[in-house]
Amino acid sequence: MTTIADSQVELAAPNGREEAWRFTPLRQLRGIHDHLDTPAQVDIAAQVADGVLFELVDTASCAPTTGPTDWASSLARAATLHSAVVTIPREFESQTPSVLTITGSGIDVASVGHIVIKAEPFSKAIVVVEHSGSATFSENIDVYVGDGAHLTVLTVQIWDDETVHLARQHAVIGRDATYRSFVATFGGQVVRIVPTVEYTAPGGSAELLGAFFADAGQHLEHRSLVDHSVPYCRSNVMYKGALKGDPALGAAGTAHTVWVGDVIIRAAAIGTETYELNRNLVLTDAARADSVPNLEIETGEIAGAGHASATGRFDDEQLFYLQSRGIPADVATRLVVRGFFADVIHRLGVPEWEQRLASVIDAELGLSESEDAGDDE
Repeated sequence: MTTIADSQVELAAPNGREEAWRFTPLRQLRGIHDHLDTPAQVDIAAQVADGVLFELVDTASCAPTTGPTDWASSLARAATLHSAVVTIPREFESQTPSVLTITGSGIDVASVGHIVIKAEPFSKAIVVVEHSGSATFSENIDVYVGDGAHLTVLTVQIWDDETVHLARQHAVIGRDATYRSFVATFGGQVVRIVPTVEYTAPGGSAELLGAFFADAGQHLEHRSLVDHSVPYCRSNVMYKGALKGDPALGAAGTAHTVWVGDVIIRAAAIGTETYELNRNLVLTDAARADSVPNLEIETGEIAGAGHASATGRFDDEQLFYLQSRGIPADVATRLVVRGFFADVIHRLGVPEWEQRLASVIDAELGLSESEDAGDDE
């Protein structure tokens, strides 16, 4: 029997006919999906919380995680010479986020990167990986959440318009461990992020959250996979996206988003509880949102499983109601869009970064900081 998880392992150069690549515009990837010729090593700046360890090591010394991979991520792994490793020591707790900053320096030369985040048993921490600038970039992020640990990982993509970014983010979750992943994607020409999760012992919990905003000419793709292979684990997936195309530009003005949510519950994974949700808000014409939830269950002894997906247009009645109360159209639009994203952003649980993401969404709507400040007075 071919499973969802099995179908993700495609160690051959994609041609676009594969299920895992059928939405991706391969011609725009500048070749990093099928070959990497002497790529550059991306520079990573680190500002870690006191007590959190950061080091650069030879990638060859980092044992790769198990779980699904593909040709593009395998190429990037083989081409990466140095890996950035963040370690949260055993029983250490910090509420201060540790921030890794990746800044692209141009699209002409492909670059690669590898980040390893290790939360040792019974630790608690927040790690942020922020991407900006312009790049042609292929990345692997490996996350280990030890027994009883609590780890939040936020990855933020605020790339320049010409950037191409492929990323695999794989998490391994230990006994009674809690993992929260938040993927926030706003910039780039083509961004394709694949967050995946596997469990090693009972009691693990994973929450995969995401927010994305696609403008004219952008392709933003997120493909999550949660593999329940051990008993009594939980997962919750929630991704929300907004799209704003430009019909005046024709095909070049299309905003395109893709969300694919795969969950597999294997025969041994009794007592599993899982749910996945995707919502998309279409703000203009020339916007296309593909949403594909998949749930594969191999045992009837589960606590619960379900999924939901919906794509809808901006509610003109809401806008009219707010304007009839004297609220300008741009402010009313911001209120509606902020309300749409509010529940997923507030799940992040890191107030300073929740506000940062809200500000980025305002910028996507064309609101300046001065306008925003004036509205709040």
